[in-house]
Amino acid sequence: MPKNYFMKKIIFIPPKPPEPKKLKVAAYCRVSTLSPTQKRSLDWQIKSYTKMISEHPDWIFAGVFYDAGKSGLRRSGRIGLNKMLKKVAKGKIDYIITKSISRVSRDTVEVLKIVRYLRERRINMYFENENLDSIRLDKEFEITLRSMLVQDESRNISENIQWGFQRKFEKGDIFTKYKNFMGYTCVDGEIVIVSEQAEVVRKIFELYLQGLSFGQIKAYLEAMRIKTVTGNEYWDTTTIQKMLKNEKYKGDTMLQKTYTEDFMIGKKARNVGQRNQYYVANSHPAIVSGEEFDKVQVEMAKRVRLVRKADGTVESNSRKYNGKYLLGNLLVCGDCGASFRRRTERGKVVWRCAERIEKGKEVCFNSPTLNEDWIQKVLGEMVCENDVYNEDTVRNSIEKILIFESYLEICYRNEKKLNVKLF
Repeated sequence: MPKNYFMKKIIFIPPKPPEPKKLKVAAYCRVSTLSPTQKRSLDWQIKSYTKMISEHPDWIFAGVFYDAGKSGLRRSGRIGLNKMLKKVAKGKIDYIITKSISRVSRDTVEVLKIVRYLRERRINMYFENENLDSIRLDKEFEITLRSMLVQDESRNISENIQWGFQRKFEKGDIFTKYKNFMGYTCVDGEIVIVSEQAEVVRKIFELYLQGLSFGQIKAYLEAMRIKTVTGNEYWDTTTIQKMLKNEKYKGDTMLQKTYTEDFMIGKKARNVGQRNQYYVANSHPAIVSGEEFDKVQVEMAKRVRLVRKADGTVESNSRKYNGKYLLGNLLVCGDCGASFRRRTERGKVVWRCAERIEKGKEVCFNSPTLNEDWIQKVLGEMVCENDVYNEDTVRNSIEKILIFESYLEICYRNEKKLNVKLF
């Protein structure tokens, strides 16, 4: 026998049985709409799961998490699901029960992400309808297959809904369930005017045609303590702009302004020719006249300062709309194309080329300085009645006034032009 030989002795150590402990069990529910029927279903599920978990001798109730009125295709905005997964990350949930795969998500990729996230933490999600345990690796293929069927079902539903919308559009059927629409509400499926709100809408259109900017209209509404349709004391200039552009205020409706690019992500895109559009005239009572609405659109286009270049393309001019001084929107340097800016020099109010003010004579050499009293006197004599300067008359009659070294060119809206020598 070799000197260093030892007889091996093997001792068998059986696995320790897991110590019995109670599982922290949660449930997840989701309903896709907030209809009374779906709300009742959600209430029943919450009560049922609460009772089931609380009465189980080996379970500790860890909560019932739910989402209502949320799409199963998108996890964003689903507060209940996200809250549950955060508790999972903190080790406060050991086991999850849910009615079906479709309740968790109708997106195959999203289902697999959630299942694998839970499996990494050794947490099982039990799908009751499918009788599947997510923790079992051998069941992942079946979960994937069933998720794909659920996703395809969602695709079919989306296509059917879009087909239904298209048929409604072709018939001129408009939507009558407006929520938070200033000036209108729906009564028994009909769009009706809300008198008090309609006055606010009319005032906004009136102020804009008087020359006020979006910011000035906002300041007026807030100063008058006029609230938004949602009851907010502060207005957004974007909201005011959208109201002024909305054809519904003249009683018409443009259908399919937007469309859904991808049913999976639900992202909507502005329809600028990708899909058919349908314009329904006289679809409901008007708040402002068609003439007033069209005037606002013309004025809005004018304030954007679109300039047509020699090659036929159109670009936005850098000159900004001046809501305080009308002349700031009319006086244009004939040399460099910049607007004129109001200044006070030696006690007199004058108008000078903004480009020359900012960059000097080297950039705009020939531009003259105009006395405000003189230019108003000229406009009173050439444009207004009784030779008296009237801002409203000038605003409605003049498109722009080009200022050259020795004369100015008054351009009327009817395309008439008139030259006047300086001084």
